[in-house]
Amino acid sequence: MAKYTLIVGTKDLSSWSLRGYLAMRTTGAPFEEVFYRLDRTHPPRQAEELKQYSPAAKVPVLKIEDGGRTLTVWDSLAICETLAERHPEAHLWPQDPFLRAQARSYAAEMHSSFPDVRDQLAMDFARTQTMPTLRPATAAQIARIREAWSTALAAHGPFLFGAFSIADIMYAPVVSRFLTYGVDLTPMLADYCARIMALPAMKDWRKAAEAEIAAGIA
Repeated sequence: MAKYTLIVGTKDLSSWSLRGYLAMRTTGAPFEEVFYRLDRTHPPRQAEELKQYSPAAKVPVLKIEDGGRTLTVWDSLAICETLAERHPEAHLWPQDPFLRAQARSYAAEMHSSFPDVRDQLAMDFARTQTMPTLRPATAAQIARIREAWSTALAAHGPFLFGAFSIADIMYAPVVSRFLTYGVDLTPMLADYCARIMALPAMKDWRKAAEAEIAAGIA
């Protein structure tokens, strides 16, 4: 049996780590978790320290030991794709090829887009924050996310493409951001966010984020 080790950053802050964690939890496979406290006030030092885990010097990182070989996978989407290949029984992508193509488009758009949302609505998983004055680009990106969610949920529900998939994993940190900052949501989108937050893995992540805040490390 393969041995998995997932390196994650501070859970209240690290949206990309959450994606890797959700993918790993969805497989049902056992894994060891290694925590790295993110220090955004000293990025050069942080980058040097993170190089012990991957050449990209970022989290999350998935290490796989299997058959005498060790593989290091970095970047959340690469981790999701690797786990989908290794655990087809988990159905991390929709089984229908048309839905799978759509789900991949959603995941890739999240991976490469929405920079202003990331900037103005930084992840603060276990806290509530005041909505800042949104730049026009940020408001437009929020509108695009709401439109994408609405289209997929109306066609497929209860998750974006029926069953929970990598598409939902990629947007899960956005769900937390929208709730943190009180983004206006239709009843359908609010219900979707509630379903995401009710996932056992999301509940466990929140408990860990709350513990970080209580300990003064987030």
